[in-house]
Amino acid sequence: MNIGENIDKIKKAIPADTRLVAVSKFHDNDQILEAYNSGHKIFGESRVQELIDKQPNLPKDIEWHFVGRLQRNKVQFVVPFINCIHSVDSARLLRRIEQQAARVDRVIPCLLQMHIAEEDSKTGFSEEECWEFLSSDEWREFKHIQLSGVMGMATFTEDESIVRKEFKNLSTFFTKVKEHFFADSPEFKEISMGMSSDYNIAVEEGSTIIRVGSNIFGERE
Repeated sequence: MNIGENIDKIKKAIPADTRLVAVSKFHDNDQILEAYNSGHKIFGESRVQELIDKQPNLPKDIEWHFVGRLQRNKVQFVVPFINCIHSVDSARLLRRIEQQAARVDRVIPCLLQMHIAEEDSKTGFSEEECWEFLSSDEWREFKHIQLSGVMGMATFTEDESIVRKEFKNLSTFFTKVKEHFFADSPEFKEISMGMSSDYNIAVEEGSTIIRVGSNIFGERE
């Protein structure tokens, strides 16, 4: 499997302004370097320990995105270098990121993870919870967080109509939130949705960031 060719194939299939996060969890540094040497610099990890083991030993200009569930007691380990946290699934986690980012004097771009799937195992804000949180204006006091958009994971199913509906709903909700809370904030622009099995549908429904692992690196051995 040629990792660089896989990346090029995906990039040719998506709009030029859609960003690709190469999800490198469970894959070793040599594979990440192969992708990096092909010209790709945006990588996603979902486990804190794995990320902090990899990050010091890889090129410093890699843009690291955290795409998995982030425990509050581990935020401190990633805030010194993380470029974006996709998986902010609660107000409590956002408060913790603000606290720890202030400690290292960084502003962390964050995406609000929405629970769009039918599966209870997936986490995230409901639309009602998210709207209530944003209406509270608490987030406006955070000086070390840049709310940059929303993220969602569709139901794991072969029924494309379900996946499309969930992505469409997320895109619609993003537009409502943008107009109501972030009309004057150009930074609030991202819709992170779509993975190896469904990124084509996600892009058609407005995704600005796709998170692809197995279609780039192959399945974990």
